[in-house]
Amino acid sequence: MPTLKKIVVQNFRNIEFQELEFSPNVNCISGGNGEGKTNLLDAIHYLSMTKSAFSTTDKFNFRHGTDSFTIAGTYAMENSLESKFAISVSASGEKKLKRDDKFYKAVSEHIGVLPIVLVSPSDSSMVSESGDERRRFVNAMLSQMSKEYLSDMQQYNRLLQQRNKLLKDSAWDDMLLSTFDARMSIYADRISARRRKLVDSLTPIIQDYYHELSDGKEEVSIEYKTDLEKGSLEDILKGCREKDAIFKYTTAGIQRDDFIFSMNGFPIRRCGSQGQQKSFLVSLKFAQYELMKQSYGYAPILLLDDLFDKLDMGRVSNLLSMVAGSDFGQIFLTDSNKVRMSSIVDGLTEDRSYIDTAAGTFRKIEG
Repeated sequence: MPTLKKIVVQNFRNIEFQELEFSPNVNCISGGNGEGKTNLLDAIHYLSMTKSAFSTTDKFNFRHGTDSFTIAGTYAMENSLESKFAISVSASGEKKLKRDDKFYKAVSEHIGVLPIVLVSPSDSSMVSESGDERRRFVNAMLSQMSKEYLSDMQQYNRLLQQRNKLLKDSAWDDMLLSTFDARMSIYADRISARRRKLVDSLTPIIQDYYHELSDGKEEVSIEYKTDLEKGSLEDILKGCREKDAIFKYTTAGIQRDDFIFSMNGFPIRRCGSQGQQKSFLVSLKFAQYELMKQSYGYAPILLLDDLFDKLDMGRVSNLLSMVAGSDFGQIFLTDSNKVRMSSIVDGLTEDRSYIDTAAGTFRKIEG
């Protein structure tokens, strides 16, 4: 399983330059709010996913006054072999990604090589925001687990973009539109099938984690909603053609899919308390971790950002014990309170590392 041994970060967020070595087991990062704990986790996430977990555009990732950043990591891979990954991003938006000094032909080839799961306070947007955030979560998870899914999504989005461009043209060709519909339908079927299978696999694992966190008081589930419930995308788009012509964009398709988080049969956004929503989201992310571990045959890197802000110490301890119980991989844990964090981690493993954070500078401290 890939394990991050060392990271070098330059001009990313509030980190000017930092070189750090990590434990292969648990790494505890402490420091006050706004000092840079989450930025370090995001740098690790960026090396895996080639994008920030928190910013949709890279302009917010450049350190103030700079116009480029670089993140490099040395990983222990299978058979204890080492690989070095480095990504550099310029203000023009150009990304250069290398593995062992060889450039990838496409950045997307890297997705899934360094599997990762992040649990963060920002997960709350999946409950409170539109379906975009939930689709982003599902796409990121499936893209790590399946190169075919990632390729299908890229092809579908390319065709969707071309179809929308055609609809904006007042003299669009009906025959050409039908060609787009037929091709998009092939990818939509495969994407929808994978999404449905994922929901079916995730749901019982989420329920197990939620019962552990909430003493089994409520029943939680995920429901997959898609336009494809009405038939093939090709037929649906044919029926929407007049509507699409008026709006000048594609009004139906898997780009509108949603995943409804429910509690006792009602949307959790409406009926769940803040604590229940937090417990559900943590259960969702730990279910992702479990499913990815099953898919890969080893545990992904687990980033736990301010988990104590979500749950009380007893539940965090139970959760970490469940994860660390068997075949757990590398874990990065942040908290503003080192004493609180160490009281749990010290009981889990002797192989841990403590790092203190202040103004984007990190230093190892004695556990």
